[in-house]
Amino acid sequence: MRGRVRVVGAGAVVASMVLGLSGCANDAPKSTSTMTPEQVRGHADKTFEKLKLEEQGRSADPAMPR
Repeated sequence: MRGRVRVVGAGAVVASMVLGLSGCANDAPKSTSTMTPEQVRGHADKTFEKLKLEEQGRSADPAMPR
């Protein structure tokens, strides 16, 4: 009886380890976001335009401390 309990217990431990490892192995690797040069240029242009508008707003209000 004790031998059978040990075998079942050991089998449960091994099964949980195999399931745990296979669960981790099935995670798809996350790919890094790749941006094209056109996308980078577009984002930079938008940001630069926002910066220019902010600078124009600051020059219109001289009371604003820098």
